[in-house]
Amino acid sequence: MLSSSSVPEILQRLRSETRPYHDALEQNSFNQELTAGVPSREATEHFLRKLYGFLQPYEEQLWQHALPEAWEIERRSRAHLILQDLQVPAASLPRCPAMPPLQTWPQLLGAMYVLEGSTLGGQVIARQLAKAGIPTRTYFKGYGEQTGPMWKSFCSLLTQAATETNHDEIVQSASRTFQHLEAWLQQP
Repeated sequence: MLSSSSVPEILQRLRSETRPYHDALEQNSFNQELTAGVPSREATEHFLRKLYGFLQPYEEQLWQHALPEAWEIERRSRAHLILQDLQVPAASLPRCPAMPPLQTWPQLLGAMYVLEGSTLGGQVIARQLAKAGIPTRTYFKGYGEQTGPMWKSFCSLLTQAATETNHDEIVQSASRTFQHLEAWLQQP
């Protein structure tokens, strides 16, 4: 484990300054069922539907940016996995109407931090669902055995792309992304 002094400043700031929003996001009813050890298939499918409604418009914005190949955007696009898990047409799922804007490079980096970080949390969710006897969902598996290396690669790329002048905007975008996602998940 890296000491806090060896973690780049932008990653330290993202972890500490978005913590309240991350914690609030984890208070949704699905995560509470998981924590209590009683997740249901219905709650899992509802959660996946809501995630798709957020992730799909986010990915639409992501694809509007010409990112270098090292970012592996095709591989990091994962909304289609939710469609596979639910086996429903995209048109039947709700979409988040008010996505945070991703017009600048720092805004994009902040949002990517949140969505890429969810691959780590997804693996925890997959284990909890398996304990409850609920079939594993592809989306929650992240990148499988490559989840850790993909996260490290993302953090390295983020650290290289961050400059002292854009740290605030990156952190603000990540915070805003957490807040929008939480608000969207709270809607029925």
